[in-house]
Amino acid sequence: MEITRRQKEILCQIIEEYAETASPVGSVTLAKLFGVSSATIRAEMARLEVLGLIAQPHTSAGRVPTDAGYRFYVNALNREESEYENALYEYVMPESRMLEESNLKRGMHALEVRVSSQSRADAAIRGAVDALVELTGNLGLATIGEQLYLAGISRLFTQPEFGDTRRVQSVAKLLDNLEPWLREAAPGEALNIFIGQENPIGRNSEVSLIISKFRSPFSDKSYIGVLGPTRQNYSRVMSLVRHAGNMLEEILED
Repeated sequence: MEITRRQKEILCQIIEEYAETASPVGSVTLAKLFGVSSATIRAEMARLEVLGLIAQPHTSAGRVPTDAGYRFYVNALNREESEYENALYEYVMPESRMLEESNLKRGMHALEVRVSSQSRADAAIRGAVDALVELTGNLGLATIGEQLYLAGISRLFTQPEFGDTRRVQSVAKLLDNLEPWLREAAPGEALNIFIGQENPIGRNSEVSLIISKFRSPFSDKSYIGVLGPTRQNYSRVMSLVRHAGNMLEEILED
C-alpha cells in the first residue's frame, strides 16, 4: 500500500481524535495541528479515502476511520520499531506522550493491586476483568474453566455508538456465541485483535474484540480481554489487556 509519512500521521490523528470525540474529524482541525492549509489536508484525506483507510459519513462531515484504517494502525502498534510508530512518536507532543504514559502506568498499577489482593484464581481473574472495565469503559470478559465471565455490559452500552437498537441486538448476538467460539477457535496469539468485520461472529456489530491468551489453573488457553466499539484508544487498551494476561499468568503460576 503506497502511503506517505504525512498521510500516516494524518491517519493517526484522525483515529486518535475520533477516539476522543466520537465525531468525524474535519480538515480545519487537522490543518491547525499540522500547520498547513485545509486544502492540503483535504487532498491527503482524499488519498486516504481512495485507499479505504478513512470514510466520509456525510457530505459536509469530516472523516472517520474504516476497519481497514484501524487495522493499519493496530498493525503498526504491534510492530516494535516501525517507520509509522517512529513517525507517530516524533509527531505527538512530548507533554501528551508523557501524560498518556503516566495514565497507562497508573492503569497497570490498578490492575496489579486488584489482582494481587485476591487469594483464589477465579477471584483474581474476575478482579482483572472488573479493573479492565473501569479502565477502558468497555465490556470485560474472561474464560474461567468452561464458563465465560462478563462484566460492564451497561458501561459498554452507554457509549454513543450504541444508541441504535440494531447495533445493541447485534452485540447481544455476538455475546451469545462468544464462549463456544473461543473454545472451538482457540485463538493462538498472545494478543488477538478482531476489528469490526474481522470478528468471526457478529461481523455487523461494529465492535472490536481484544483478548490476551494466558495459562491458568483452569486451562492452558484461558482468555481475558475487552469488547468495545471500533472507536477506542487501541494503544492504551492493547497495553492494558496484554498486561492483564501476562500478570495473571505470572501470579497464578506461583
